[in-house]
Amino acid sequence: MEAITAGEGKENHVGDPVRLGIVTVSDRASRGEYVDEGGPAILAFFQQAIKSPWTAVYRCVPDEQQAVEAALRDLADEEACSVVVTTGGTGPAPRDITPEATEAVCERLMPGFGEQMRSISLAYVPTAILSRQVGGLRGNTLIFNLPGRPKSIRETIDEIWKAVPYCVDLLGGPYIDMEPTICDAFRPKNAKR
Repeated sequence: MEAITAGEGKENHVGDPVRLGIVTVSDRASRGEYVDEGGPAILAFFQQAIKSPWTAVYRCVPDEQQAVEAALRDLADEEACSVVVTTGGTGPAPRDITPEATEAVCERLMPGFGEQMRSISLAYVPTAILSRQVGGLRGNTLIFNLPGRPKSIRETIDEIWKAVPYCVDLLGGPYIDMEPTICDAFRPKNAKR
């Protein structure tokens, strides 16, 4: 799964085309020993929730900081993704380095993303406090880390994404139109189309 384009057939949207990045961080998935389930869960959210035309660019990398950093830089700088979402590698295990890689490539951190994701997950499992998810900005790209399990991804992204389209607006990016029955994104009245 390299690049997937969708949203063209959705009617009555007011959004602009947007490029989105998905990075799965997993030693086993990157070696082909394990079928990635996190990336497809994020993709399923995009398919259901985004009305604007969109393209998703996918990368699957091992739990190695240089590999994660390279994928994030490529998706932000070369692929011009407005949003890059990672899955995996956010726990306390020694090889969980996704937050460090994210912080290394971001110019400004967005602490609210990690705080809110942990808050959401705590409603489901007490081990959410072990998560080290972060969010930040690289140029005009928003980058944030999601959990690794598909169920946790959907519990989290369905809530977190409500703030993403307006963040992209503020960064000068495309207007992302959402399906309100899936994700009713918030924008101030004067920022709505």
